[in-house]
Amino acid sequence: MKKKASIPVCLDRLWNFFASVRLTVALLLTLAVTSVIGTLIPQNEDPAAYFRKYGESLYRILHGLDIFDMYHSWWFQFLLLMLTINIIVCSADRLSATWRIIFNKKPSFVLSSFRKLSRNAEFVVEGSSASRLREMFEPYLSKSFTYVRTDQTDEGFFIFAEKGRWTRFGAYIVHISVVLLLLGGLAGSIFGFEGFVNISEGEMTRHIRLRKSGEIKKLDFDIRCDAFNVSFYDTGAPKEYRSSLTLLEGGEPVLKKDIIVNDPLRHKGINIFQSSYQSLPLSVDYLKGKEIALNIKSNVTGMTYPKQVIFGEPFGLPEDFGTIVIRDASNSYEFRGHNIGKVFIATLTSRDGSPMDVILPPFSSFDRMRGGDFFVTITDHPTHYYTGLQVTKDPGVLIVYTGFVVMIIGIFVTFFMSHQKICVEVTESEGKLRVMVSGTANKNKMGMGIRIRKLAQKLISEA
Repeated sequence: MKKKASIPVCLDRLWNFFASVRLTVALLLTLAVTSVIGTLIPQNEDPAAYFRKYGESLYRILHGLDIFDMYHSWWFQFLLLMLTINIIVCSADRLSATWRIIFNKKPSFVLSSFRKLSRNAEFVVEGSSASRLREMFEPYLSKSFTYVRTDQTDEGFFIFAEKGRWTRFGAYIVHISVVLLLLGGLAGSIFGFEGFVNISEGEMTRHIRLRKSGEIKKLDFDIRCDAFNVSFYDTGAPKEYRSSLTLLEGGEPVLKKDIIVNDPLRHKGINIFQSSYQSLPLSVDYLKGKEIALNIKSNVTGMTYPKQVIFGEPFGLPEDFGTIVIRDASNSYEFRGHNIGKVFIATLTSRDGSPMDVILPPFSSFDRMRGGDFFVTITDHPTHYYTGLQVTKDPGVLIVYTGFVVMIIGIFVTFFMSHQKICVEVTESEGKLRVMVSGTANKNKMGMGIRIRKLAQKLISEA
């Protein structure tokens, strides 16, 4: 018996705990402090950088507390969940009183309380009767108010009217919006992910590496990089880089788009952002069939001959110097004991038919050292790039956006709308009709006084 009786007590204590405003304040302060920590300590950086900055001991403590990725940590999610439950319980605990006011079919009305209000307006009507004023006032007030009630008094009658009961839900609408924002944050934190992938031109993949854990995640579709283009300023800084992407499902293209920074591709709730790029090492397979720009300088005549040649195909040199073919490329070439970096390797066949290898570093007149009747300089060559993509999914985004819309509505209702009660009392004395208009509102008392005076003016015109 004691166990059965203790269950409601425990539930009641738990309800009171979550209905506490003190708990709300404590949770908000805790979230504020932890958010400051998350701002001061950069999130999701390289562990080696944290280790160098904080040392081994402090690094282990902060890592154990998930401070380096605190917005996805279990304890931060727990705080958000606690605050969500707290707001829901607080709202439900105080909703019953508001509910009774809004859905009361017979609202309470005390005439004496309206007579005591300081913000009222009075005027006198002559040459009319109380019944006639009642016939005029009732339809007019019914147009502007949702509830109208008329009662007789010993000296005349009064009309009680009200509207805007539902606006008392304004605070609860704001509470719902906050709950939506918290739920959206939780959904993104628990079910969302952020990763990255590098894809070379012409290649595709459906695997990305998660930024938080470094694990490999498989997507439901393939991402193919059809082409990558980058343009530069005169200073050499990148101006714009663009990836031409195709998404494939079951080997069939389902979506194509060129993406640039801040213009992502979106598919099935997954966002693909242009994040970075990098040139790849020289590759013979990539260079085959591509054009390379040359300048051929004649040491005999002083003439310069610009040429566009195809990698791997021989071509005749001007002034009958022979033929040359660019046949190979190296990313690290040793010359006389020094590494001169990437070079193109060409085979030069002179007039007499004897071949020799020529080393051509890009954008350098290195071949001048060879001597002879001419030298060759590479002025441009195709560059093979990979594109760096950031791949994210946040299922809570739509919930958060909905929360913002609901919050705007709730704030508008809370601050710009009110529950208004109006009383129009008509008393007859010495052949004259005295009309008193008074009213009250749960918000904006000053504005209610202005509305009372305007209503009195309209009733005067009606009378």
